[in-house]
Amino acid sequence: MTTRTFKYYWEDLEVGSTHELGSVVPTREQILDFAREFDPQPFHLDDAAAEASVFGKLCASGWHTCAMAMRLMVDNFLSQAAALGSPGLESLKWTQPVFPGDTLSLRHIVVDRRPMNSRPDVGLVRTVWEMHNQHGEQVLHMEGWGMFRRRTPAAATATKD
Repeated sequence: MTTRTFKYYWEDLEVGSTHELGSVVPTREQILDFAREFDPQPFHLDDAAAEASVFGKLCASGWHTCAMAMRLMVDNFLSQAAALGSPGLESLKWTQPVFPGDTLSLRHIVVDRRPMNSRPDVGLVRTVWEMHNQHGEQVLHMEGWGMFRRRTPAAATATKD
């Protein structure tokens, strides 16, 4: 059995560390395809309905924005990390609409971390994900915890997380 070596383990994710994780440009067709399958609200599917909405023109679903952020996260960080999933999000905000042709860039910031008491081989990392468009406007803000394998497991403890 081959043991995989990762660039990032829990020990490498220090509070304050920031990772720029690339950019993505959603096309009109991608926005329509996602909306047809997962979020068929009129302002994601129809130009006239979008013009009459608070958005003023066709825009991406917030869930599509999250999916694009996740793709950037996997391609440019998690694929190099000893990541073990996430117990969930604490906060999710869509702060500006995303339009076809916008260039979206993702930043990942470590804001807290601690060993997982019930699993000495795992550490928890609380992060903020910020996605901005080409105008510097934030379009997505997410906060939550991720689980990462520890390079050097701590001695087991009997406390509960």
